[in-house]
Amino acid sequence: MSGNKSSCHVAIVGAGPYGLAAAAHLRAAGIETRVFGEPMEFWERHMPRGMFLRSSPVASQIGDPDGGLTLRRYYQVRGIPASRPLPVDHFIGYGHWFQQQVAADLDRRRVARIESDSTGFRLRLHDGEEVSARRVVVATGISPFPWRPPEFDALPTPLASHTSDHHDFAGFAGRKVVVVGAGQSALESAALLHEAGAEVAVVARARAIYWLKARKKAADPRSIAALIASARRLLQPLARPKFDIMGPRLVSWLLAWPRGYRRAPAALKRLLTAAAVRPAGAAWLVPRLAGVPLSTGRAVIAAVPAGSRIHLVLDDGTERRVDHLLLGTGYRVDVRRYPFLAPPLKAALQVRDGYPDLKPGFESSVPGLHFLGTPAARSFGPICRFVVGSGYSGRAVARRIARGARNGARNVAREVVPIELPGRASHAV
Repeated sequence: MSGNKSSCHVAIVGAGPYGLAAAAHLRAAGIETRVFGEPMEFWERHMPRGMFLRSSPVASQIGDPDGGLTLRRYYQVRGIPASRPLPVDHFIGYGHWFQQQVAADLDRRRVARIESDSTGFRLRLHDGEEVSARRVVVATGISPFPWRPPEFDALPTPLASHTSDHHDFAGFAGRKVVVVGAGQSALESAALLHEAGAEVAVVARARAIYWLKARKKAADPRSIAALIASARRLLQPLARPKFDIMGPRLVSWLLAWPRGYRRAPAALKRLLTAAAVRPAGAAWLVPRLAGVPLSTGRAVIAAVPAGSRIHLVLDDGTERRVDHLLLGTGYRVDVRRYPFLAPPLKAALQVRDGYPDLKPGFESSVPGLHFLGTPAARSFGPICRFVVGSGYSGRAVARRIARGARNGARNVAREVVPIELPGRASHAV
């Protein structure tokens, strides 16, 4: 197919929750859209087998315009019993089902390069084909951004890895592993390693592990407690948004309004983000980590290869020898590390702390180039770090692009001028 060239109005790069949500809203608005990438690729390749999502099922639904493509509907169609917490394989299956409903014509080819041109953008696919697009929506997630603290730079890959490097922990059976971190990824990886037969310990800088509240068991529907619980459920939308971003009720409500967050002063944004996003583990991990030592308020200050093992020194002076160091140290976004963005595009992007500055509709400083998902979190808030944010982002980007298309059509109409044809009445062209 090398040498061929096609075109579209909008090209979406990435077929995870945010890319699929954007496709659903754009196509519902009648905007010609092509989607590129493997569906749910990050979840399939970089999340460990046996994992559960920390977010509740209601906060793990991909946004669609009609609100009909829910997890509940997926379970009904597939005849699968609902599960809480949500298993990652259920979520991946849901994502594939969602994709079939909104983007059955998905192009699974990888986008190797995006460049600007006179009509918008030119995308080169990995097989050499080129696609022209007036707009591009980047929804490729955080796979290029795993954070490895510099103190571990000297460790070779076989001795130290990031949690995102693993899809299966079975190979660690019988090995001694230290997990660094206090967030869900670190804690759940420690539980999975322990269950796979590894000797595991967790080391975290945090003074204590913060555990999210467990969901209360349902009361007997005939009891007074059940009636009270029903009343609370009816009033819940007035008290707290239907998703589990951490933080007090006021913080949650403010974060549920991304447009307001974007316009807030920088100091308030920092305060809200600090109150809402901090390392934490789901309550259902507590019994699974009963046999795993958790060292809090401690940091690894030295990590030196010692043959096939690692010699660790902690800041309290204690030393350990382990077979592997697993870094549950999260991600640090820098959109300039996306390999498919051409250097002139990267240079034209206005970026702060690695995050693009985004206007309404998630549009960057490069006109027509949009970013969704975690890279949008600095502009639109922590909701963009969670699947639940896909609904707002899909609506917002579709509104912006549809408005631009209408304005473009009006501008073309203004340019229509009458001309005289010999022997005929005037015609507009």
